[in-house]
Amino acid sequence: MSEEFTHQARKRFGQNFLRDRNIIERILKAISPTEGDRLLEIGPGQAALTDLLAASGAQLDCVELDRDLASFLQQRFAAAEHVRIHQQDILKFDLHSLSPTVEPNSLRIIGNLPYNISTPVLFHLLKNHTLIRDMVFMLQLEVVERMAAQPGNKNYGRLGLMLQYYCEVEHLFNVPPEAFSPRPKVSSAIVRLRPHTGFPLQARDPDTLELVVRTAFNQRRKTLKNSLKAIMSAETMAQTGIDLSLRPENLSLSEYVQLSDVLSDVSGEEN
Repeated sequence: MSEEFTHQARKRFGQNFLRDRNIIERILKAISPTEGDRLLEIGPGQAALTDLLAASGAQLDCVELDRDLASFLQQRFAAAEHVRIHQQDILKFDLHSLSPTVEPNSLRIIGNLPYNISTPVLFHLLKNHTLIRDMVFMLQLEVVERMAAQPGNKNYGRLGLMLQYYCEVEHLFNVPPEAFSPRPKVSSAIVRLRPHTGFPLQARDPDTLELVVRTAFNQRRKTLKNSLKAIMSAETMAQTGIDLSLRPENLSLSEYVQLSDVLSDVSGEEN
């Protein structure tokens, strides 16, 4: 598996290839794959990390959109029965297609996610959060800061709230631009997500929670009373006892769950 492959990075796919061996080793250590694992790598690229994941002996599925890279990877791992390459768009990829029965809380997902689609990919994967044991991603540093942000922080918003509802979020370490080729204009970071098996907070309807959070942060400079009035009345909001003069970034996840539960109750009564 040592043949050279020259590939021109494609801007439309957001390709920046990791070259720094020390960073690659740190990512591998964070994952610590074992032979019994079920791994899914998103965007393996030129196999900088894929070679090491495959060497663990784990069952490894790789989803690569770029046709040339997928062909290269298929040739590179042709003799490795435990490695499968899927030339597909991860946003259209069904995790259930990996095998007839993917065990709950078993799938370990790894990826260097293109900055332009990182948020849609995260929400797409969370649709099947019960299948996932953990996820280790390389993302734009700014995105990781949003994912891990707490109330009152300028980075706190919809992404962090919804990810923290479904997962434990851990910002592991930062990756400088010079670790890549071509060199991106932004810094990156490694983050680990562990989906909750027993939810610390349980909304009656997660879709309603997502609606409340999205609506609130669409107008984040307004007070809650004004930002949420399109979906719930002041009387409904008042049932929670939450101060409606606060702005969206001042509420905890627990308080957003309270708001969504009240809205779910009112919607249920109306139906």
